[in-house]
Amino acid sequence: MNRIRVIPVLLLQNKGLVKTINFKNPTYIGDPINAVKIFNEKEVDELVFLDIEATTKNQEPNYNTIEEISSECFMPLAYGGGIKNIEQIKKIFDIGVEKVIINSAAAKNPKLISEAAKIYGNQSIVVSVDVKKDLFGRYNCFINSGNQKVKFEPAEYLKLLEESGAGEIILTSINKEGTFKGFDIELIKKLTHEVNIPIVANGGAGSIDDFVKAIIEGGASAVAAGSFFVYKGETRGILINYPEQNELKEKFLSKID
Repeated sequence: MNRIRVIPVLLLQNKGLVKTINFKNPTYIGDPINAVKIFNEKEVDELVFLDIEATTKNQEPNYNTIEEISSECFMPLAYGGGIKNIEQIKKIFDIGVEKVIINSAAAKNPKLISEAAKIYGNQSIVVSVDVKKDLFGRYNCFINSGNQKVKFEPAEYLKLLEESGAGEIILTSINKEGTFKGFDIELIKKLTHEVNIPIVANGGAGSIDDFVKAIIEGGASAVAAGSFFVYKGETRGILINYPEQNELKEKFLSKID
């Protein structure tokens, strides 16, 4: 059995590292390069960086910042934010990033996913799908940092992305993001049965037990988190951290084998 990945998701805004709750109120938490160096030492499985303002401000990816991060990163690196075309994707791969993560452009132009997958392979093309549950319990997908609703139902949207060539989905619950209240297991379970590509559960992790539930109960292929890796508990004291490998084996990997 392949090792289940445990992935920190780090948010970029104006070259700095920030953290949000429910996609709102970004709080500055430090320098991204310092975080990368710490995660290198912790032998992290993979690292995700998402620029949360590139698309909303209609900006290109900040290639200088991406290159600085990539040059320090000793683990597989994925980047998302502001990606709209093949030329930008090529620049990001040329910098040394292993995967690109596409969000808004995937909904607006699914052909971009197909084109990129044909050139670079499905495994390199990830789509970030952000989902919010409304007051009536209905799930809707959003793009543009959670500000614009997608016309497709979540299951329909994921099937479209898979057919278009996406190799992986990062599924984020907007309701749970940054809350430490656990993943939306109902959402994860609902969508993992709809597609055959890996789904990375993201949004809400507060403990390693939450990771276990996302895999065993939800059926996710990997788990990701933000606050869990940048704060010390719900008091939100800033502390870039990652479980020791022995702790991961004992509390997580041993329970999902």
